[in-house]
Amino acid sequence: MNYNRMILFLFLLLGSTPAEAAHMPGRALHDTLPRLLGAGIISTGGYETHACFTPSGDTVYFLQCRPDLAACAICVSYKKKEVWSPPVVVPFSGKYLDVDPFVTKDGTTMYFVSDRPVHKKDTLNSSWDIWKTELKNGRWQDPVHLEAPVNSEANEYYPSLADNGTLVFGSSRKSGKGGADIYRTELVNGRYSNVENMGDSINTTDNEYEAFIAPDESYLIFMATYPNGLGNADFYVSYKAGKDWTKARKLGAPVNSPATEWAPKVTRDGRYFYFGSTRSDPAPVPDQPQDLRGFRDRICQPGNGLGDIYYIDFKVLEKNK
Repeated sequence: MNYNRMILFLFLLLGSTPAEAAHMPGRALHDTLPRLLGAGIISTGGYETHACFTPSGDTVYFLQCRPDLAACAICVSYKKKEVWSPPVVVPFSGKYLDVDPFVTKDGTTMYFVSDRPVHKKDTLNSSWDIWKTELKNGRWQDPVHLEAPVNSEANEYYPSLADNGTLVFGSSRKSGKGGADIYRTELVNGRYSNVENMGDSINTTDNEYEAFIAPDESYLIFMATYPNGLGNADFYVSYKAGKDWTKARKLGAPVNSPATEWAPKVTRDGRYFYFGSTRSDPAPVPDQPQDLRGFRDRICQPGNGLGDIYYIDFKVLEKNK
């Protein structure tokens, strides 16, 4: 195998999607180490994070952000013949700070968080709120702002829905135990009317932000910062035990790392766990000194510590149960 073919093979191996991985000779179906999603197309060496798939698995929505997270847009890529298409910004995003997309089980509704103004006369909203948009005739409609008590005067984060319509989200509202807590609200007669804190098994005096609720509400995987600070962001898991939840437990390596981990998602078929991470790979050393263009190309690669999207076999998480 010549050098160019070897590089191409490694690129395909490390940047492949789960569907591609299943067809690669000599590769175990159940990966035990996180792998990049769409290296060079989706994970590029910019700041990509917060992946969200449609139920069919052939469409992924994700965030493209500035490294300081002062600007984020929701992008979309489509998988055709096992190859991801060049991403584009979805029509309703690209102006305001839009984050945390979640697509419902039928693929026709997207929930997300934004600082866009609630009223047309305003320039920006004073806090981050949860919005939703419906897919009709192949196009996402104008986003709709969720009413109280879901949204509040504080920030809301990371909506996630169970199959029965129960909505789980993060919020920094004053009724919490810490800086931000995780809340849930049940869908009753088509409305959310009662928001409840998920309790001491999950929430603490520090920050709990982003939670993925299992479709059947059997488990909750969430991002928390213990102690406070985004650099300490890691994943924790809690399991439903009757009407209560087990004491949250921190997941181990290789999912958590010394870097920031966030945006937990499990694919609809329960096979893969997707997440964002600022972990970095060792910087390669070239054979010869590089000019500025070559140096920039080398440092602007996935795994450079800015933010990338990873996936791992969900069985790895189950082994830590």
